[in-house]
Amino acid sequence: MFKKKGKKGHNEMSFLEHLETLRWLLVRVIIAVLIGASVVFVFKDWVFSEIIFGPLKQDFLTYDLLCRSTQKLSQWIPSVVEADAGCFDKLELQVIAPKMTTQFMTAILVSLIGGFIISFPFVIYQFWLFIRPALYNKEQKRAKGLVFWTTLLFSLGILFGYYLVAPLSINFLGNFKVSESVQNLPSLNSFMGILTSTTLASGVVFLLPILVYFLSKIGILTPEFMRKYRKHSFVVTLLLSAIITPPDVFSQILVAIPIVVLYEISIFISRYVTKRLETDDY
Repeated sequence: MFKKKGKKGHNEMSFLEHLETLRWLLVRVIIAVLIGASVVFVFKDWVFSEIIFGPLKQDFLTYDLLCRSTQKLSQWIPSVVEADAGCFDKLELQVIAPKMTTQFMTAILVSLIGGFIISFPFVIYQFWLFIRPALYNKEQKRAKGLVFWTTLLFSLGILFGYYLVAPLSINFLGNFKVSESVQNLPSLNSFMGILTSTTLASGVVFLLPILVYFLSKIGILTPEFMRKYRKHSFVVTLLLSAIITPPDVFSQILVAIPIVVLYEISIFISRYVTKRLETDDY
């Protein structure tokens, strides 16, 4: 039996056919994530040593660059920036596994997260294939680079979170003491919670332009609204930066700048989409 053609020129599918398509999509996504997770698990020794516990090392890339940057700035503006302002003390932090199953379960968790990050382009592509038939030809053309831009922004967010937000948070919390008689002995779960939450959260935050694009396209968000609450968003950004970074202005600015830039880019995207809708180009 042939499927009827809808107004958009696509084959209309029944509800059960949609469910079947979605089921196979999820199967492919799960298989891709599991393959990526298997690769990560095989190389777990290197992953934990160089990536997971990388921010615990004093020669970590972020610490080295920040220290060199402030030393250079202190030569140009010594009255404003101290030479060792961006240099971090050695992180005396011992991560422990309080339960017999902690290390194994953490290895599984890291493998799944790593598998998801590795397979992210494939996952996004599969969901794009699922929603593409519901779009007009012109809409498909406009959203042609969706997979590329979503993958790029998510990857940049992951790198930003891992190389900036996570190490600053770990270093600050690891060195913070209420008393010299109290020793920091965080559990592996606690350490992983900070590392994964800050890294993945940054990846999601960097998807803001994509979210703004679709919200503007359906009329929920406008550039006027975003401009009106620009000051409010900056205040929220600074508060978040103050919470997740050490208590110094330099680190807070480093974290806040990319988020502010993303917000401004999102305003431009919203304005672009709104103008296109007004001229019926969409």
